[in-house]
Amino acid sequence: MVRNNLNVSETAAALHTSQPGVSKQIKQLEEELGVQLFERSGRQIIAVTPAGADVIPVAEKILAGTDDIRNLGRQHADPHSGELRLATTHTQARYVLPAIIASFGERYPRVNIHLHQGTPKQMATMVDSGEVDFVIATEGQQHYDNLVMLPCSRWHRAVVVKPDHALFKVAQLGSLTLEALSSFPLITYVFGFTGQSRLDKAFRERGLEPNVVLTAADTDVIKTYVRSGLGVGIIARMAYEAHQDADLKLLDAAHLFESSTTHIGMRQQRELRPYMYDFIQQFAPHLHADLIDRALAASSARERLKLFADLQLPEF
Repeated sequence: MVRNNLNVSETAAALHTSQPGVSKQIKQLEEELGVQLFERSGRQIIAVTPAGADVIPVAEKILAGTDDIRNLGRQHADPHSGELRLATTHTQARYVLPAIIASFGERYPRVNIHLHQGTPKQMATMVDSGEVDFVIATEGQQHYDNLVMLPCSRWHRAVVVKPDHALFKVAQLGSLTLEALSSFPLITYVFGFTGQSRLDKAFRERGLEPNVVLTAADTDVIKTYVRSGLGVGIIARMAYEAHQDADLKLLDAAHLFESSTTHIGMRQQRELRPYMYDFIQQFAPHLHADLIDRALAASSARERLKLFADLQLPEF
């Protein structure tokens, strides 16, 4: 019900059963627990009760555990078939993952891949509940405290402008500066997706106030509005494609903003199938199976940090 926005008909369709069957099962569960899990208006479920809010996360973990049991059975029955469910950002899905998924698909043609997008909070919930196997994330690390987060790579920011934009002429005369950037309308990522906090921090430390006129989760949207003349775009450097974006000029901004680290995260109790290890290593070659297992077995985040302390991450 919760995964289907409290919609009984959608839940029934997802479970391949009838609406009365879903309602009956919910009622029986409430009677067994002795508490009401959902608020109702007539026959319609309209909200989760406080008791339901406590019960649902526990139920989701139990369901995630049953998925692990099924995965173990499938692994022994057929180690090269199954599903790989990923929650990630638009930038990763659009600019990083295509080549990796294509290569992975060639090696595991009987593994179905499902991509989900959302805010950091939404993606953390997807992993914690077992709805997805992994999250690929850059920012909002506070949402992933319950997960094992493995560092994969670092990426830098860049500025994109139209060729006739005054900032491009300024940059040609010398290095791009925050002072120059702050004098123009800015278009960048929604806070919480790819680290606008780092952007704000950089300006604040120089006593500057950025004029952010539009934010978006989708890099292509940012570039579209740069093309329309609305402002200057600040994007992930890896999201600039020389051929596709030939009508825009790229200005390096790595010296202006701290780099961001991309992580791949999962539940600590996660049972990984062999193809899952392979996918992680394709995405981050330094994350070999032994290191992943040691991270999953670590008793604390501090212990995991020690495992990765000497890693040299690739940069984009």
